[in-house]
Amino acid sequence: MAALAPPPTGPRRRAPPLSGRLQSLLASYVPLLLMAMLAAFTWWLIKNTPQLEAPRERAAPRHEPDYRMNGFELERFSSDGRLEGRVLGTEMRHYPDNDTLEIDVPQLRAYGKQGELLVADAQRGLSNGDGSEVQLLGDVKVKRYPGGDPNGRPDLELYGEFLHAFVPQQKIRSHLPARVIGMGGEMQVRSFEYDQLTGQLHFSGGGRATFSARPGARAAVPAKAASAASPARKP
Repeated sequence: MAALAPPPTGPRRRAPPLSGRLQSLLASYVPLLLMAMLAAFTWWLIKNTPQLEAPRERAAPRHEPDYRMNGFELERFSSDGRLEGRVLGTEMRHYPDNDTLEIDVPQLRAYGKQGELLVADAQRGLSNGDGSEVQLLGDVKVKRYPGGDPNGRPDLELYGEFLHAFVPQQKIRSHLPARVIGMGGEMQVRSFEYDQLTGQLHFSGGGRATFSARPGARAAVPAKAASAASPARKP
């Protein structure tokens, strides 16, 4: 009896090389590794990013000067280019919180339309930013020169401790007592207002005044008569 032959066998399958298996492994797991690294980096970035601070309430500016000027001069002109006033001082300090100027030893000069000049001096002054309002404090002296020459003889003099000047309106006023010399006499008033443009001097609150009836003589004026408007002499 003949022996049976073994069944035929197909060709043997070779195992893939090691490099091919490594490439397949990398192709499967590299995207996962990249995603894990990206997630870890995102977490680190969020943890180390500085947080935005809550909005803070803005602190009110302190009343401190932001600049100073020595020997300064501030001029103000009208709309037609005419010089209305000039403010001078030994030192000026600007305060930004309320836009004011503080002046040491100020001198205020106001120029009228007819050429008259009003000069005011004091120990200390306060002004707004554009110089349209000036307050003079301490040993205030005011003199009006009808011809505009400060070396000439004034026709009106005011002495007191406080003065509020409105430069564009050419007006000065005070709520404190003052001594007024002019118009042929001398007055002690409790408050006053003087208009440079009209030459009118208004005072109220009573006071006492003496006027010259003739050269070398003065007549007393009662307080109630010295409470009306009185025109100053004009050139």
